[in-house]
Amino acid sequence: MKKCSYLLMMLFVFATFTSYSQSKKATSGYNTNDYVSFGKKFQPNKVVTEKQMLKKYKSLKKGDSVVVQFKSNIKEVCKKKGCWMQMDLTEGKKAFVKFKDYGFFVPLNADNSEAILNGIAFVKVVSVDELRHYAKDAGKTQAEINKITKPEVTYSFMADGVLIKK
Repeated sequence: MKKCSYLLMMLFVFATFTSYSQSKKATSGYNTNDYVSFGKKFQPNKVVTEKQMLKKYKSLKKGDSVVVQFKSNIKEVCKKKGCWMQMDLTEGKKAFVKFKDYGFFVPLNADNSEAILNGIAFVKVVSVDELRHYAKDAGKTQAEINKITKPEVTYSFMADGVLIKK
């Protein structure tokens, strides 16, 4: 009888753990244990792909914004502090990501990592001075920086939370 009770208890614990693990993955399709979290903790929910995100950006006008979660690869990270990054949107397009209230940074070596962002997407016109500042942060040469002569319309994102795949 004692062995039977012990066996039943172990089966219950195993079933509970398995159920919890599956529900954590099933709610979003993403297992958050596979990611490192930066900024605000969030549960991936209704995450759009980079192609879907590009389509959303194309429909936005200056001044519009949309709250969204999207997944893509990190193309580039600020090499000084990790205070910004660029995400791939396909078709040679990128989203420029900053972090809400300058409240967190991402690892400097996160280039080419998969990430899920939580925040607000919008379209912004970036000044020449700001573009040159970002180019300097990215380690561009002075010759490359001097080629920046016009403001640029950018797909921007203000992230309050980021998950980077381990």
